[in-house]
Amino acid sequence: MNDLSQQEWTKQLNEAHDAVIIDVRTADEVVEGMIPEALHIDIFKGQGFVDEINELDKTKSYFVYCKSGGRSGQACAVMSQLGFEKAYNLVGGFTEWQGDSVLP
Repeated sequence: MNDLSQQEWTKQLNEAHDAVIIDVRTADEVVEGMIPEALHIDIFKGQGFVDEINELDKTKSYFVYCKSGGRSGQACAVMSQLGFEKAYNLVGGFTEWQGDSVLP
């Protein structure tokens, strides 16, 4: 897992040809806005979260965020244990996000 600042996270996201953005916040948090094109997979689903993550292509690059960076860090650790080699945590999360956002 790699913890990246917003600048590093955005730079690598823009350079990755196989990038997938994952929002691991709750549905109540997502209604406040989300990063464009993000998949919403709530980490609080427990085994359901693991099941959904396991369906993803392990060879792609995953850019993961939550509200402040804690849960997305946990999500990246889970992904690493499941065999994902490229999972990047957005330090500061959506709270500190200064890029574009959209309403779901």
